[in-house]
Amino acid sequence: MASEVVSAAYSARSEEYTSLFGSMESTHAADRELVRSWAQGLHGRVIDAGCGPGQWANFLHSLGIEVEGVDLVSEFVATAQQRHPEVPFRVESLERLQTPDQSLAGILAWYSVIHTPPDDIGAVLSEFVRCIEPGGSLLLGFFEGKAVEAFPHAVTPAYFWPVGEMAARLLNAGLTVVSTHSRTDPGSRPHAAIVARRKEP
Repeated sequence: MASEVVSAAYSARSEEYTSLFGSMESTHAADRELVRSWAQGLHGRVIDAGCGPGQWANFLHSLGIEVEGVDLVSEFVATAQQRHPEVPFRVESLERLQTPDQSLAGILAWYSVIHTPPDDIGAVLSEFVRCIEPGGSLLLGFFEGKAVEAFPHAVTPAYFWPVGEMAARLLNAGLTVVSTHSRTDPGSRPHAAIVARRKEP
C-alpha cells in the first residue's frame, strides 16, 4: 500500500526531517500568517492531519486552538509528544481517522497528502469531510504544478497538482473553495494552499 511505503520512508529519515523542518523557524512567514488567519475563524476542535514532528499543531495550540496532531509515522508522533507535551498526538492513517462524524471545526492538512496517489486522494478528502462539521474548514497545502504528475521528492515520490484540479477534487468531496494561494520562492518548488469549507446542509 502507498501509505505503508510513505510511512517506512519517513520512519527511516525522521530525525533528518525533524532537524530540517521540525520548527516554526523553518516555515515561511506567509504560511504562518495564512494558518493563523484561518485558525482565528474556527470555533471548536481541530486536527493537524499529517502533523510530522508537531510544529504546526503546537503553533495552533499557541493560538488557543483545541488541537490534536495525527500522523502515520510513529517516530514523528513520539518526537511531537516529547517536544510539545501540552498537545495530544496519536498514530493514525488519514484514510481512517478515529474521529466521530462532523465533530471537527477544521482540519489542517499541510503537505500531508503530497505523497497520496491521485487515484487515492478522493478517499482521503472524503474522510476529512466526514469529520468536519457543516460550515467547518479545511486548509490544504501542496506542491503546485501545471499537471498532476509525480516527481522525485527527497523522501519518497510526491505529486504536483494544479490549483484548479485540486479545487475540483475538493468540490467533488463536498467542500466549497473559499480562497486559493500560490507562491514560488527562489530555489523552491511552487507552493499552493486552498481554504475550503464543508457545505451546509
